[in-house]
Amino acid sequence: MNAESAIDLPAPVTRARTGTPLPAGIGTRDPAWARRLLIGLALAFIGLMLVLPLVAVFVEALHDGVGKYLSSIANPDAWSAIRLTLIVAAIAVPLNLVFGLCAAWSIAKFEFRGKSLLITFIDLPFSVSPVISGLIYVLLYGAHGWFGPFLAEHGIKIIFTVTGLVLATIFVTFPFIARELIPLMQEQGTEEEEAAISLGAGGLQTFFRVTLPNVAWGLLYGVLLCNARAMGEFGAVSVVSGHIRGQTNTMPLHVEILYNEYDFVGAFAVASLLALLALVTLVGKSILEWRIGRRLARGGH
Repeated sequence: MNAESAIDLPAPVTRARTGTPLPAGIGTRDPAWARRLLIGLALAFIGLMLVLPLVAVFVEALHDGVGKYLSSIANPDAWSAIRLTLIVAAIAVPLNLVFGLCAAWSIAKFEFRGKSLLITFIDLPFSVSPVISGLIYVLLYGAHGWFGPFLAEHGIKIIFTVTGLVLATIFVTFPFIARELIPLMQEQGTEEEEAAISLGAGGLQTFFRVTLPNVAWGLLYGVLLCNARAMGEFGAVSVVSGHIRGQTNTMPLHVEILYNEYDFVGAFAVASLLALLALVTLVGKSILEWRIGRRLARGGH
């Protein structure tokens, strides 16, 4: 070892008087009271801001008994909102899945001009208020919007219809799958794809047999988050829905209407379904993280 490389090496941490090395990690070990204080503050914050409101939703939903709870959910308008929410998610999530796969594959595996700009556009819905994104669609496709007269002339209606709800939901949710896959594909590199192509595999064959299996768990994770956001979206769909009861009200919009009408049990009953969705998403997220962690620990994909 030369003198220059020796200078770059960090000196061992030693005791001031004896000069003997300190045990590893002693310089970063916090006192017990500090650890307990930080953990207690974190648990108190979670309890007040997350757990307590969640419990309050179910307590209010069951305030008048299970019969009233079930009748509130069985209400035709509630069923219409539930059905519409599922329809919107069933359309938006698969479209975002296709877009997320294409965007992540192109960004992670190829070099091209405008790559940074494309990543910026993918992140755009994270920085734009959902209400603003809904307003954008109204300005584009509304009766007095840029394309409104043309659409009206051809009998096409987007705003205040399911189509408008789907477009607004796609806008606010499309970064989730792409943003989950891009760093994963970048970390894996292109060696396996290049090896498959050198052995005679085609582009689609390489994608379905090499690329897709390597990112399957990350893809499921992104789909899970995208679906949860699609079902719980309020701001964007509120602008483009028109709040037509039984036709364009999703579950979050129906909760708002019931609450404004002082039907608190009905509002919290529908809200409890969204809360259950959040819990299912949390459990699914934890399971996927556990499975991914096990695969990484074994050195697999």
